[in-house]
Amino acid sequence: MQNKLLAISFILLPLAALAAPSSSKSPLLVYIGTYTGPKSQGIYVSRFDPLNGSLSSPQLAAELKNTSFLAVAPTGKYLYAVEEVGESADKSTGYVVALRIRDESGKLEVLNKKTSGGSGPCHLAFDAARKCVLTANYGSGSISVLPVNSDGSLGEPSATIQHQGSSVNPERQTGPHAHFISTDPASRFVLACDLGLDKVLVYRLEPSTLLLTLNDPPSISMRPGSGPRHLVFHPNGRFVYVINEMRSTLTVCSYDPLKGALTALQSVSTLPPSFKGHNTCAEVQVHPSGKFLYASNRGHDSLAIFSIEPDSALLTSLGHQFVEGKTPRHFTLDPTGAWLLAGNQDSNNIMVFRVDTGTGKLTPTGNPIELGSPACAVFAPTSF
Repeated sequence: MQNKLLAISFILLPLAALAAPSSSKSPLLVYIGTYTGPKSQGIYVSRFDPLNGSLSSPQLAAELKNTSFLAVAPTGKYLYAVEEVGESADKSTGYVVALRIRDESGKLEVLNKKTSGGSGPCHLAFDAARKCVLTANYGSGSISVLPVNSDGSLGEPSATIQHQGSSVNPERQTGPHAHFISTDPASRFVLACDLGLDKVLVYRLEPSTLLLTLNDPPSISMRPGSGPRHLVFHPNGRFVYVINEMRSTLTVCSYDPLKGALTALQSVSTLPPSFKGHNTCAEVQVHPSGKFLYASNRGHDSLAIFSIEPDSALLTSLGHQFVEGKTPRHFTLDPTGAWLLAGNQDSNNIMVFRVDTGTGKLTPTGNPIELGSPACAVFAPTSF
């Protein structure tokens, strides 16, 4: 049995690891997606020094509208972005844009753009095994699969599924709102968080046709009014952490990689007991070591830090680190786990934190970069 579990864990390497640059000392490009406004016009690029955690002044890499989420292909040669337009089902569709990383300067060339299959796309993920991009459309509450051609460009959606239903919150849950989509580490199943339904839905991805079929079991429900927003797999592939935007909680789930089944194990708050203000959660990430988890609070304006118990994967709070800004919509860890970049949407800056890999604690470097409405940041290598 132990050998079988080791084999499964080997198969379930995280997709992020496939795209990670091999050298921790080489400079990295950081692509930053923004909401369009007076201080931002699309996707920006900055150069990151992993020796001291510094970021260069961001430069415009591609002029696009509301590029609120980005994904780098595992080859490191292409970047994919949503254009988050059309916020509700009765407005125009959103788009997914394919871009080629031209050279070490980080400048981007638009290859093409295709409909996201719905309105208000807010998340996408690249599936290395199936050569497709998966997209979640918040406004329409739908998900789509877009094939990726050999030249990195996108084909028309091979599948679009419209979610149905509602939940208890009369302001935000009168209909579906897909907020996240990704394959599991083995690329057998697709998991989609729907904030409007209080569910994480699970689909099977057909490799030859790139079609989606609802799994059995089809979903796991969160506590009513939770609003599941994003999720992340533990590096061992056997546990999933769901961040719930509206109730500011994390749900720990075990994951059966053979059945695509989730089972809830624990629910914890992302906030200190003394906090009484309004808060919504946004991003969740597990440290590459598998020892720590981070979650962002918008309102408390902090990163909640948790230790992960090695066997059970349950969480224990280690406290909070204020982000020295306002509304941390997104944050990301560098491939080595030595640095964390937090994008503060409403204070127009990106803060860099040094990660203590022994304790999980964060220390600000004091060298932020200024950028209007940062919404997402991803690392890419500089060698081509």
